[in-house]
Amino acid sequence: MLSESIAGALKPYSIGDKLRALRLKKSMGLVELGKHTGLSAALLSKLERSKLYPTLPTLLRIAMVFGVGLEYFFTDERKRHVVAIVRKEDRRRFPERPGTTDISYFFESLDYPAMERKLSAYQAEFQPIAKEKLKPHSHPGVEFLCVLKGTLNLKIGMDEYRVSSGDSIYFDSSQQHSYCKQGSQPCSAFVVTAP
Repeated sequence: MLSESIAGALKPYSIGDKLRALRLKKSMGLVELGKHTGLSAALLSKLERSKLYPTLPTLLRIAMVFGVGLEYFFTDERKRHVVAIVRKEDRRRFPERPGTTDISYFFESLDYPAMERKLSAYQAEFQPIAKEKLKPHSHPGVEFLCVLKGTLNLKIGMDEYRVSSGDSIYFDSSQQHSYCKQGSQPCSAFVVTAP
């Protein structure tokens, strides 16, 4: 029997809950998992209910069935940064391309401390720049842009679009695209990219 201090130290890792989640995700019963691991359904049930804690070889047998590493079981869910707050005063401002004077926009990451991001969010501030100096770019995935203030011309592939304050646009960002601020008023947008 594990001492209370060891059991208490293992509790934040929720090994039993993680084991159950893996099994249910594969729609696998305890008996079937037992056949794959060579462990009894009764033992697996105790592991899932945290009545017992597995040895490393036992845990490795289970991990191999589900194709995960041992580290999967030893991540403290409370420290995974599922929630990440970026205070306005902590954001960093970067130019579109460092080391050049022809900059069409500056951006600030709105989500940099979040772990395992499924998207990236930015606030962009567009600068006046001559159209011939624009450098189109592309990246895998999709992009969503919502203009917060001002008017912006976007060139996506061969087509051009004009979006103003309150307008939004969603597009395939693997197409070459560029942004050009219109007029003398400040122009900024909220931009989200996803792979």
